[in-house]
Amino acid sequence: MEGRGASFRAFLLGTVFCVAIGTGAIYANTIIRGSFVAWCFSNPIALFFFFYLVLGNMLVAWAVRSFALSREELVLIFAMMFVSASLPTFGLAEHLLPMITGIYYYATPENNWSELIEPLVPLWIAPYEPSVIRGFYEGLPEGEAIPWKGWAESLSYWLIFLMALHVVAICLMVVLRKHWINHERLLYPMMQAPMDMVDAGPGSRSGGIVAPLFRKAMFWRGFAVPVFVGSINGLSHYTQYLPGISLTSGFELMGNNVPVQLSFSLLGFSWFISQPLGLGIWFFYLVTMIERGVFGILGIASTEKLGWFSNPSAPYLTHQALGAMVMFALFTLWKARSHLREVIRKAFAWDRDVDDGGEIISYRGAIFGIILGLAVMTVWLNAAGVPIWAVPLFLIIAFLLFLALSRIVVEAGVALVRAPLIAPDFIMASFGTQKLGGQGLTGLAYTYPWTADIVTFPMASAANNLRLIEEAVPEKRRRPYFWAMVLAVLVTLIASFWIILYLSYTYGGINLHNWFWHVSSDIPLRYLAQMLNSTATTDLGGWLFTFFGGGLMWGLMFCQTRFLSWPIHPLGLTMGGTVFTSGVMWFNVFLAWLIKGIVLKYGGSKLYRQLRPFFIGMILGAFVVSGTWLVIDYFSDMTGNFVLGWQ
Repeated sequence: MEGRGASFRAFLLGTVFCVAIGTGAIYANTIIRGSFVAWCFSNPIALFFFFYLVLGNMLVAWAVRSFALSREELVLIFAMMFVSASLPTFGLAEHLLPMITGIYYYATPENNWSELIEPLVPLWIAPYEPSVIRGFYEGLPEGEAIPWKGWAESLSYWLIFLMALHVVAICLMVVLRKHWINHERLLYPMMQAPMDMVDAGPGSRSGGIVAPLFRKAMFWRGFAVPVFVGSINGLSHYTQYLPGISLTSGFELMGNNVPVQLSFSLLGFSWFISQPLGLGIWFFYLVTMIERGVFGILGIASTEKLGWFSNPSAPYLTHQALGAMVMFALFTLWKARSHLREVIRKAFAWDRDVDDGGEIISYRGAIFGIILGLAVMTVWLNAAGVPIWAVPLFLIIAFLLFLALSRIVVEAGVALVRAPLIAPDFIMASFGTQKLGGQGLTGLAYTYPWTADIVTFPMASAANNLRLIEEAVPEKRRRPYFWAMVLAVLVTLIASFWIILYLSYTYGGINLHNWFWHVSSDIPLRYLAQMLNSTATTDLGGWLFTFFGGGLMWGLMFCQTRFLSWPIHPLGLTMGGTVFTSGVMWFNVFLAWLIKGIVLKYGGSKLYRQLRPFFIGMILGAFVVSGTWLVIDYFSDMTGNFVLGWQ
């Protein structure tokens, strides 16, 4: 299974899996309505497919060794799947089509959107023919053909933009890869499971066919826990005589409900992070809850109106977390400044002392990919109505947030995290109608599909992939992996657009249960209408809390770098304003932090290493049981079987 590098069959299998992910994840969301398998940075559907692929490959290797996929082929397929899984649902595609067409379906005389917003929408950005829009939301009469041509122009423009966006994202991660992996030695908790799954274990009795992970009883014990709980919950949905197992509780803190939700996968990922990092995540979440309670008691409130995706219930805390996240991103770049200078020298001066032979694309290719991609995005955004002066500022904020989220994911294994204040809301609230104009505000509103509810994004997936490639692929054979990830983006987007249009015109988007057609589609429009009817900008308190959050983050990171014994990692401060995602995360991080502390104190590093397969087993078990029950529900026509909550 060793020796064969990236091959045509690996690209072909990866493409097939990308199509399956792009269509299957959306079908599961809209028709089966079961467990979410493509909705967060851990990309469960990718690991679900990969688990069965690896097991199947073992069987093939036992039967005909020469037919089995090599380690490098498995890594290429996984890299494609991991990028693919970040796109179909909450990452992009299911947001995109309802959001860009919502103006033509939800405009009413009461909201006055037809007069207020519709004249400002570029005609090329979405189909606007009444029959095309009505069929998309309500379904077509029996026998009527799906109007594919009605979508061709707008989706072509969107594909150009989205490919440029994701090429920039992948190239940025290539530029930072060596510094993050070799210099800072980040943890990459999400890659622990796939790395162990493709570890052939040289010298093993199986001759390298069966990875050592699968021969460990501790792994199967951990695997069995979520499989048992998920199966009980899955079966309970079929019969009223078998009660399900609840994994959710909560308590009140300073007038705020604090959720306690056990997630086997989040607990598993959190096992691999350092104790100061774990402490920082759960500590700052509880501090934010206390801060929110104190604000309520003292009557400290903002008059600023933020959009739904930017935690409008607590604007000051949102600005505080934004300042912390932007400072975290800037500090990340500052720490990499020496490496970035080397990258620039290699790209523009061909400095032979700088080695980029181990990258999936040369530094010169990465830098020019970033420049070209940003140029395409700039032209596109300006054509959509965003003033040319606002485009650079908007892109800087957007990519700083993407960078911070990606860094958080690869360093802390945080599967659930999102930007506290999204880039378009920040620009719209900061400058308002007077400076941006109606078309500028509208152009920014149409960036919501790729900036708003981003709880997974290919930049983080690419960063994680690069760690796996570093581990499993020789330096001289890494270049095809760049094109594999780019191909994964293209194939998944096309497959996702196809299935969304097919299901919408067949059943009617508003009948698909999915909230994208009911809520997500008009969230940007409601905020846009609010901004068009008001000249208000971010109040002084918002700016003060933004600078306070940034200053606090700087101070904490200064202490962390200067004092080796500093006990708490500041990363958790960036998550404080995202109450929903950090609310799901905090308890699992706390539980892992507590168990790990006890293990290290009484059992030492030896016991910690012995328990490693158990927690990897919990991660894979949670994803496998969730995906398997979706397959069972598909064949039994069952719906609404959410077997493990947040997995």
